[in-house]
Amino acid sequence: MKNLFSFITILFVVMILSGNIFAQQWSVKQQDVWAGVQKYWDVSAKGDVQGFLSYFDDSYMGWSNQSRVPQSKSNSSKWIENDMNSNLTVVSTITPLTIWVKGDFAYVHYTYADITQDKKTGEKKTTSGTWTDILMKKSGKWVMIGDHGGQTSGN
Repeated sequence: MKNLFSFITILFVVMILSGNIFAQQWSVKQQDVWAGVQKYWDVSAKGDVQGFLSYFDDSYMGWSNQSRVPQSKSNSSKWIENDMNSNLTVVSTITPLTIWVKGDFAYVHYTYADITQDKKTGEKKTTSGTWTDILMKKSGKWVMIGDHGGQTSGN
């Protein structure tokens, strides 16, 4: 039993250290893009429909896993408004996987996890998934011109 405990402890320490060894180091430009993504996720988590939609360029075309075809900003806004009026974000986390930047354009691959609560029933739901956001810097702000992804697991 003592040997098993020692083995598990050593394995745990090695896993933690190897995670730090392989941790991604982001450039200043990549950090700027990621800060933009975090901003619109924070606005979304607060349920601010118009604030969140301000991060969508008028040329936006996105494709969620739940949609059969890509959606314009106008069509997406209907779904976003309905979701934010129906659900409250309890907690959410996002983790970057890839951040590519070239001038005023960028894309970000990342994962997310969240817990939402139905405003009528109080029922909580945990989901997680992946997103790819395609961004353009416009007036100093990273805005989405496209995206793809969504829920890959959950209740």
